[in-house]
Amino acid sequence: MAIIITDECINCGACEPECPNTAIYEGADEWRYSDGTSLSGDVVLPSGKAVNADDVQVPISDEIYYISPDKCTECMGFHEEPQCAAVCPVDCCVPDEDIVETEEELLGKQKFMHPEE
Repeated sequence: MAIIITDECINCGACEPECPNTAIYEGADEWRYSDGTSLSGDVVLPSGKAVNADDVQVPISDEIYYISPDKCTECMGFHEEPQCAAVCPVDCCVPDEDIVETEEELLGKQKFMHPEE
């Protein structure tokens, strides 16, 4: 599952620098698939979605920090547990029940974004 940030978020920003995939953004900030990854230009994501990794994406939230689910691997391939959840002082980084992924899928996504790791 991807991790989501609930509306209990206090916008402290503790989670953002902990994400090895650069999947966490401040509310209202635009994002790119290429941010903090090896992706660039036209790519087909493991989900089958075709995107340009350098194109600006619309913020997922205008009010609180948010996680791009296409970039979230629950820190698999980097850490034993999701680092955002580990550092969140209000426990608002939780599994997204709507996006269920296997360990194999999460590790595949990690290798896709960071092939040199």
